[in-house]
Amino acid sequence: MGTRSSRRTFISSIGASLALAACAKNPQDPESIVDAKEPPPKGPLPGAPKAEDIDLPAGAEMPMRTLGRTGVKVSLVGLGGFHIGMQKDEKESIGLIRFALDHGINFLDNCWDYNDGDSEKRMGVALADGYREKAFLMTKIDGRTRKPAAEQLEQSLKRLRTDVIDLVQIHEVIRGSDPATCFGPDGAIEALVAAQKAGKLKYIGFTGHKDPAIHLAMLKAAEEHNFRFDAVQMPLNVMDPHYRSFEKEVLPVLTRQGIGVLGMKPLGSGVILQSGAVTAMECLHYAMNLPVSTVITGCDSMGILKQAIQAAQTFRPLEPAQVQALLDRTAPHGKTGRLEQFKTTERFDGTEKNPKWLTTSEI
Repeated sequence: MGTRSSRRTFISSIGASLALAACAKNPQDPESIVDAKEPPPKGPLPGAPKAEDIDLPAGAEMPMRTLGRTGVKVSLVGLGGFHIGMQKDEKESIGLIRFALDHGINFLDNCWDYNDGDSEKRMGVALADGYREKAFLMTKIDGRTRKPAAEQLEQSLKRLRTDVIDLVQIHEVIRGSDPATCFGPDGAIEALVAAQKAGKLKYIGFTGHKDPAIHLAMLKAAEEHNFRFDAVQMPLNVMDPHYRSFEKEVLPVLTRQGIGVLGMKPLGSGVILQSGAVTAMECLHYAMNLPVSTVITGCDSMGILKQAIQAAQTFRPLEPAQVQALLDRTAPHGKTGRLEQFKTTERFDGTEKNPKWLTTSEI
């Protein structure tokens, strides 16, 4: 990387850190940072890098990892689907998706309900002209029982303009009742297994962000029904070890069972950065240092997308002392869970705000 690029990256990092710290009412007081009643943030936060701030080196390779026991190779960083549907101009969304694929990101995240279906529609357009062959395509469905799950999947296939989706996951497993419902008679699992047998999807997983105990209950239900998930998605970030930790409680189980680990919320939708304790690059590298298959991160602008690609290209395994230093810095901010509001509030719970998504195929 040249002097010009290094200077730009340095200036961008400093500027972002200062601006994001300024966003906090009091960076030293986690309780004062963000009002949990506010809707999830949309669009780049103040201080986020711009496209011209980062020069990606020509020919740099995207690190790849194996998705659990599937043997499939996926990119170290995955493109989050929610942020792909919020641009005012569809062409911008398409450009971001294709830029990601052209720079080695093959893991594409999405969901039936994201932006009322627009995220899937835009991704479907972007995957034309040969781009589908470059992608490992994942989407999620909300239906907890067979009928809505099957109907939502059919809608996703249509929007994504594909005959087969690589990975389909049950979205937002955040209720204690979800495991029994999903695995019960006429549950969502029946719909996904039938679709898998019909060749409409290759692999099955689930996601959630609320409580490790619910993830463990879902895995136990799977075992009781002689079923094994191919992938599981959960929050993995520098704040997670300090409160209701997926890293400590669920990650060891997944690695032991050979289930692909999909890390998400490495920056907590930017809320973690508002602590002023860590930079975006530190957050991304911390998550990448875990035994994950991919780290899914939202990229709603070209600058943020290039930052994610740069993080993957520059990642090197962290020394134990480096990890401990990050944990020591974040401990005062992470102990209450206030910076992981997806765990402690309903701010990020789409299916709580729209309960009909669990039982119907109506957006």
